[in-house]
Amino acid sequence: MQFFRQLKPIKALSFDLDDTLYSNHPVMLATYQKMLGFFAEHLPMPAPTQSGQYDHSYWFNFRNQAIALQPELKHDVTELRRISYRLGLIELGLDQQQALTLADLALDYFSTERSNFSVPDDIHQFLSQISARYPIVAISNGNVDTTAIGIDRYFTYIYHANYQDRQKPAPDMFKRACRDLAIAPQQLLHVGDCGNSDIKGALAFGCQAAWVSQFNVGKPIKILPTLAVTNVKALTAFC
Repeated sequence: MQFFRQLKPIKALSFDLDDTLYSNHPVMLATYQKMLGFFAEHLPMPAPTQSGQYDHSYWFNFRNQAIALQPELKHDVTELRRISYRLGLIELGLDQQQALTLADLALDYFSTERSNFSVPDDIHQFLSQISARYPIVAISNGNVDTTAIGIDRYFTYIYHANYQDRQKPAPDMFKRACRDLAIAPQQLLHVGDCGNSDIKGALAFGCQAAWVSQFNVGKPIKILPTLAVTNVKALTAFC
């Protein structure tokens, strides 16, 4: 644990989810592999990609199209995925209704597989311990189902970015958390792995920030946090 700023008294903590409380990379790799099988079952093969599969290289262009049509979609990864699927399916010759139906089915399958994992027991113990001392909230740019992975019960509030609450580093979710908890920004310690979304975003709104580098997924800090830990459980030393 390393401190870069004086830690002021806190009244609550907020946590990023992916790659802060658990390693998300293998979850997503497994999910993408499942999606290849889903589309192989439902669409003509081979796909018009170098790999012959409906992989990221196929859907990526439609993701960009969706954002170009509706820039605010970038803040809602679930709806962005739905519309990207729909556009890609229309390109394959499906009519609007067929594309919408299959896009919804694909999104449901993705959402189930994306949250089909178990959070380690020591993280459950950590969250239970911390939530007994402070109110804690989740602030995520992603779309993991906290109920499906069994951690929703620890959080007073859970925020996922969407049209109304823009993705971090925008202040929207930090603002909501402080408002709902009835605390000043400096009384919230935000804990996350991303140097931009979590650390820069929290500090810019006036919160304190703890950087977690445990899973080392290439999201370095460019502005010094309040403190840094290599394992999120180290926070129990003073929280």
